[in-house]
Amino acid sequence: MSAQPEEAPAPLAPATALLLARLGTDRRAGTWVPAFERDWAAALEDARHTYSLTPLHSIVRAWQLRLAAAPAVGAYLDSGRDETGLVDLDDILGARS
Repeated sequence: MSAQPEEAPAPLAPATALLLARLGTDRRAGTWVPAFERDWAAALEDARHTYSLTPLHSIVRAWQLRLAAAPAVGAYLDSGRDETGLVDLDDILGARS
């Protein structure tokens, strides 16, 4: 039996807390931190139902990759490349929900 109520949030592992701190220092922190927190909460709920840590590891890995790719993506967007001839992904796949 746990001493904490079931509704108490799980403490972040050191690596996850470090990732969240790095997200908080990025220029996109205003959108990325809440998005990470939503993803983490959903993965935590999945982990509770499946008794597996895989959803949590997947979220951490995805955000680590996103953070690692951010400088390259930022440089591309800042380069002013003309994308007028490209097709919007939503036009191909349809609107995502």
